[in-house]
Order: sequence, then C-alpha cells, then structure tokens
Amino acid sequence: MAEDYFWYLRCTVDRELKMQTRPHLLVVDDDIEIRNLLSTLLTRRGFKVSTARESQEMRQILYSSRIDLVILDLMLPGKDGLTICRELRAKNPTPIIMLTARGDPVDRVVGLEMGADDYLAKPFDFRELEARIRAVLRRRLAETAETAGLSSDYLFAGWKLDPRQRQLLSPDGSVVDLTTGEFDLLLVFVERPHRILNRDQLMDLTRGCDTTPFDRSIDVQVSRLRRKIENDPKAPELIKTVRSEGYLFTPAVERT
Repeated sequence: MAEDYFWYLRCTVDRELKMQTRPHLLVVDDDIEIRNLLSTLLTRRGFKVSTARESQEMRQILYSSRIDLVILDLMLPGKDGLTICRELRAKNPTPIIMLTARGDPVDRVVGLEMGADDYLAKPFDFRELEARIRAVLRRRLAETAETAGLSSDYLFAGWKLDPRQRQLLSPDGSVVDLTTGEFDLLLVFVERPHRILNRDQLMDLTRGCDTTPFDRSIDVQVSRLRRKIENDPKAPELIKTVRSEGYLFTPAVERT
C-alpha cells in the first residue's frame, strides 16, 4: 500500500501544485513600483500576493499569514536581504527567491549560501520569474513527500538512482559522478519514463539555477548525461531525441 501511495503521490506532484488553493507569495521590495507591478502580474497568473517594503512588515505578514514563497530584494532599508534571508532560513522553511540589481556571480553564490532557493538579477523577464517560482514550489512539494518517508530508489537498465543519497550506481556497482544539474535532470527523466518532455518542461522541472526558459542549456546537460550513462552517446538508447518535440526516456523504471 505504501508503494502504491508513493507512486500516486509522485506522479501527481505537478497536478497537485496547479490544483492547490492559490499559492500565497510575499514580495519584499522597497520600490513601490516593483511591488505593485509584481503584485498585479502574479495575481493575474493565479497567485495570492502580499507585499512588504522592509523586514518588519515582512515579519508581520509571515506571523499572520501562511506564506508559500518569499520573493526578497537584496537591497532593503534597515536589514539587507542577505541578513533577512539568513535569519529567516534559520527559523522558517519557506522557500526564498532573491532579487537584486547586482549581477555579480559572487552575490549570487552568497545569496544561495545564505539559504535562498533561487536568485534572479534585475532587470528580469517576468516569464522567467514565474517559471522559477513554479519550479521552486514544485520542488518543495516533492521534497515534502520525500521527507514523509515515501522516497525510494529507481532502477533502470541495470542502473540504480538513489534520491536520498543523490547517488547514481552503474550496472557494475560503481558510483558515477554527476553534477547537481545532471542528477536533477536524470531524476526528472526516471520519474517520467516513456513521456516526451520538451526543453521548457525540463528546465521548469529541474532546479533552474543555471538556466532560463529561453536558452538551450538543457541540450548541453542532456549531452553530458548521455556521455555518462549511454553505451554510445552518439547513438543514445536511454535518452532519445524526438525531433521538434523534446526528449524521451525509454527504459522501464522500477522502484525499490
């Protein structure tokens, strides 16, 4: 029964996210025009949105409402966004996407190390922000299922993927070194075998920290992953390309 329930839960994560009562977002930014613009656009896209200009207003809203995700600006009056992110993460598991006018990669790394789930530099495309919001919410929903003790290993074509240890074992039992992006991409594939996934879907379902909805970086990740799991990466059998449509993971997948 537990295995059947896990299968049902994992296969319906995307649907549950779309069907749940409007996710409640909190936009924290001292620029009133940005707050109003994001509130309007995100509300039109089906979200419930609250706004705050600084940390005290943010804490009042967090105390009085259930917030599903915080969109946090780095440059704020009083406490800066990095300090707020660190303090919030120490006490609250609510996902955080940081916004900043700084494009310095160092700032991005610091933000992620402080506990942010994602990081986006201004100016940004609203469609990219929406995609990242939905990806973070989807990951949090999946992580909730896993922490409930329902996660399991995936077996395919002699390979074993362990989501808990984030480890891939080859058919001969050796550990295969995967980057974070490669592991997340493979996990998406094994969770959705025999289903064609286009680039936008793959970028939305993976962590998305190093991709945008408008590039072809997924093709690079697929190519790297093929070199590690295919017998002949130039004639792949596990991850096939479906012309003009996307990618298809072909092996039968079992859970243990």
